[in-house]
Order: sequence, then structure tokens, then C-alpha cells
Amino acid sequence: MMVNKMYQVSTLQALALGYSRAVITVEQLLEEGNTGLGTFENVNGEMIVMDGHCYRADQEGNVTEAGADMGVPFAAVAKFHGEQQFSLENMPDIEAVKTELTRKIEERFGLNSMQVVKIEGEFDLVDARSESPYRSHHITLKEVLGMTQKAFKFEKIRGTLVGIYFPDHMDGINMPGWHLHFLSEDRSKGGHVFDVRVREGAEKVDKISRVEIDLPKEAAFDTYSLKQDLQAELQSVEGGNS
Repeated sequence: MMVNKMYQVSTLQALALGYSRAVITVEQLLEEGNTGLGTFENVNGEMIVMDGHCYRADQEGNVTEAGADMGVPFAAVAKFHGEQQFSLENMPDIEAVKTELTRKIEERFGLNSMQVVKIEGEFDLVDARSESPYRSHHITLKEVLGMTQKAFKFEKIRGTLVGIYFPDHMDGINMPGWHLHFLSEDRSKGGHVFDVRVREGAEKVDKISRVEIDLPKEAAFDTYSLKQDLQAELQSVEGGNS
């Protein structure tokens, strides 16, 4: 099996508590991985990294390619190979998709490892969100999204779900379970996915057994108390109940 690593910028818990300052740039991120998810400085939209390009979905779900010098406070990427390949058909909602993804990795003894997935196909519905920037310090992600988040839906659309999976024992570093973003085939629409109906899709998954975390280096990072149990709050943010 090919050895791969997950490269992560900061931690989800730090982002959740309001640390949204740039840690590295988009250019530096793409040196570490070609596929993954994240956000931009001051939570300036949803990030989709695919095929070595970094895309930003704005508050309306419109996508542009991110500039090389844009700041990244939080992201997780890997060099994607698509070692395992499957097909999906008639998935009625996101829970069905996540259940099937989990079943596939469990069959290959992957529940305690990280995973990166791409699902290319036709989607009857993509229910998603993104947000506009909000400069803050010690204002939680939930509060920021409550002020800036907008939801939108795409229907009868071709594109790709890009996702990452972190096991339960890595809670706080990232969100346990599956986290999915969408990018349309023409690279014009996308966002963080709340729900999805898959007509048919081609799924590719890589198992990741190594992680490198690049923590913020400025003193302000040490003013955050990263001991709190934020699982309920992060589940709320993930599901769109900000």
C-alpha cells in the first residue's frame, strides 16, 4: 500500500473557538496536497481543493480559484491517488452516502484511520452553504456563521463531492466522521454540503495513516483554551444549525 499523509493546518477546535488568522498561504498548502477541504482567513468562504487547484465558494455559492497568496487558517489535504474505487446509485440523502462510505472503509479495516474521498457524478440535489468573511478574535465559529452564513441549493447538477474522514479518537483535531464539500463540473458552484441526493457516482477513496499538523506560530494562538469539549457545538455547525 502506498504511504500517504494528511497535512492539516491548525486544529478544528482552534477554528471553532475563533482562531481564523492565516497560518500559511494557498500556495504553501498546495505543496502538501492536491485534494481536501478547509476555509480561508477570517472564514472567507468554503475551500475545496481538487486536482491540485484550490477553489473558494463565496456566500452565494459561486466559485472562483483562490489566489496563491490567500491566507489559510484551517485545512486538511492529502496527495490523492484513488486507490479504492466503487460506485454509488440512488442515494436519497447525505446520511445514506455517509453510511455507505463508512461500510466500504470498514470492510477494509479503515475506521481508525483517516480517509480522503472523491465522488464524481450526477446529483439530483445538493443542499449547501458558504459564508462571507468576518474578522474576529475569540468569537466562535458558530457565532460567526450565525451572522454570515447563507444556504443555497443546486438541482440536477454534475460535479464532485470532495470529503475527508477522521476517526473518533482524533476528535478536536478535526471533526470525527465524514465532512463533504461540493464542486460543480464547470467549477462555478460549490460549498459545504448539508444534504445531497446522488443519482449515480464514481467513488474513489484513499486510506491515510499519517498526519502532519502545522500549528499557528504567533503568540495569540496560546490565548485559546483548547481543552473544551466542543463536539455538540461542532455538530451544530456541521449540520447548519448555527
